[in-house]
Amino acid sequence: MYNEYILQSRTKINFMPFLLKNFLQEILSLTKRLLLQSTRRPAHIIAGLIQPLLWLLLFGALFQNIPLNFFDTAIEYHTFLNCGILVFTCFTGSLNAGLPLIFDREFGFLNRLLVVPIISNNSILFATMLFITSITMLQNLIILGCSLKSFTNILYTNRLYLLIIISFLITIITSSISLSFAFILPGHIEFLALILIINLPMLFTSTALAPLYFMPYWLQILAKLNILTYAIEAIRFITTNKTFDSTVIETLGIHLNLSHIVSLLCFVNLSTMLIILQVVNKKLE
Repeated sequence: MYNEYILQSRTKINFMPFLLKNFLQEILSLTKRLLLQSTRRPAHIIAGLIQPLLWLLLFGALFQNIPLNFFDTAIEYHTFLNCGILVFTCFTGSLNAGLPLIFDREFGFLNRLLVVPIISNNSILFATMLFITSITMLQNLIILGCSLKSFTNILYTNRLYLLIIISFLITIITSSISLSFAFILPGHIEFLALILIINLPMLFTSTALAPLYFMPYWLQILAKLNILTYAIEAIRFITTNKTFDSTVIETLGIHLNLSHIVSLLCFVNLSTMLIILQVVNKKLE
């Protein structure tokens, strides 16, 4: 009787206590499986950590002698760069969120999950997102630890919590988009090709490496449409300013402060989550 009820409720979660408990248990079990895979094959985790460290080391060393007033900013370039590297770490790590699902689909394991009496197919989605978010945030904290010399003021206030929240929001947004691609694209070759296409353009059309006013006008427009720009500017504002009552970024004629940017990231986060849930439910019907 219980299994029949579960089979009838696979696409819609009934938030009765025992169903919610089993739903959470499914998410944790599927997440544990992904973590075991990562411990046995940690190459992609190590590569995801080495890439931003290389950017931090090589790019920072390349411009370490740049004059302080070159970008018309009051901070050193390595401090300016570190904020962009933090967000770029979240972006590149969560951009691979759809890869485990694609391999499960190609190897046939996803079909096995779909025929077992689970509470909801969405548990597969949330488990993958929980796994990639945990790994990406761990990598981000390691990068933050390596850059702590530039961010000494965040240790004495609640700025560290704001930095983590913004990093978490950009990770969830990118993970949702990546998972959508995992269900739309036919295979891992197309998925990896898409990552290669959008990875560096998203970096260079943001303010990770240079401020907005240093860019040509057409690139400024692209940077203002890039969600990474807002996360980078928010983190840069948190780590370099003493007060939160001034403008963080001026874009499209609108002055945005820190609360506006956090609200924008939350809105984009909710929108991408709704889109991925619709895509998953449509693909798994």
